[in-house]
Amino acid sequence: MSTGVSIVGAGLSRFGRQPGRTGRELALDAIRAALLDAGLAWTDVQVAFGGSDGSGLADTLVADLGLTGIPFTNVKNGCATGGSALMSAVNAIRSGSAEIALAVGFDKHPRGAFDPRPEDWGLPAAYGEAGLMVTTQFFGIKIARYMREHGISERTLALVAEKAYRNGALNPNAWRREAIPADDIAAADMVNDPLTRFMFCSPGEGGAAIIVTSDAVAARLGRAVRLLGAATRTRRFGSFEVFSPSIQGTGVPSSVSADAAAAAFAAAGVSPSDVDVVQVQDTESGAEVMHLAECGFCKHGEQEAMVAAGETEIGGRLPVNTDGGCIANGEPIGASGLRQVHEIVTQLRGEAGERQVSAPQIGFTHVYGAPGISACTVLAV
Repeated sequence: MSTGVSIVGAGLSRFGRQPGRTGRELALDAIRAALLDAGLAWTDVQVAFGGSDGSGLADTLVADLGLTGIPFTNVKNGCATGGSALMSAVNAIRSGSAEIALAVGFDKHPRGAFDPRPEDWGLPAAYGEAGLMVTTQFFGIKIARYMREHGISERTLALVAEKAYRNGALNPNAWRREAIPADDIAAADMVNDPLTRFMFCSPGEGGAAIIVTSDAVAARLGRAVRLLGAATRTRRFGSFEVFSPSIQGTGVPSSVSADAAAAAFAAAGVSPSDVDVVQVQDTESGAEVMHLAECGFCKHGEQEAMVAAGETEIGGRLPVNTDGGCIANGEPIGASGLRQVHEIVTQLRGEAGERQVSAPQIGFTHVYGAPGISACTVLAV
């Protein structure tokens, strides 16, 4: 099904520690870059959606952008905040209520781990007192089980992270811009077995913005990337998720990432085999491994051979996380999903410089977060 929606502008702030700058300022950087990219002014935007996990209310950005009176809705949906903002903007175009819409996500997290409160997630205080709100434990448990079931080695986890840092070194907006050898990654401090320090992303800082329009506006502006399909989903019974790390029921656990990806591909009318460049959530390197299969790009267990053969490299058969992903860019919760879309738009336009994939036609983005939510898009030129 054609959505009749195109992306005409994509903008980023720099990612990483930026002392003296607020999350709001990073959002403004991204919005202004997206407007410039589209050849539009703020006064052209008819509706906006955006949010952050902890850096303020997106609608208040109008105080700096201009008091034009447009509807601006705040979105807060965990790691899917950016993806949910984009879905809202897309639906505004689809419904005919606007022809030019903005989605923005931003955050500025302090150093250290995220510190969610159990009560905010419908969990008893004792859950946090037992240390189960520490997300690294969940990621360690989940990938350890997956590796045992599907024959994935710890070496593969190190190679995925090595690729992330190598790609980040080619990305001028990335936080981590120094390559790290796989041997050093594997030998680094263990955080939660089998994941070492360099296999994880860090809570970070950054903003990302996307401008979507109707087909008529896109034709006038040019440089449009078509949004073929987009979907968000929440977890179903039997899933194995952040803050609920147990398997309920019998059989194979359900996957919210698989559900969201399947819905996005169905809406787009294409299959995973048609995709030329991919962004998947890599909160840690094990997540990239699992999400490649969950999103339909390989069978479970095939990732070991794919990674070893270099298939997920920039010059490989299926380039993955060409901008360095979360591992190299960090995880500003509100911005990550839209950063992924920015990278795919950049790749499809042929504007990625040293990290450019050879003539991609279709791209895919996937974000996953607590307590079991996913957002996916399929884009094309």
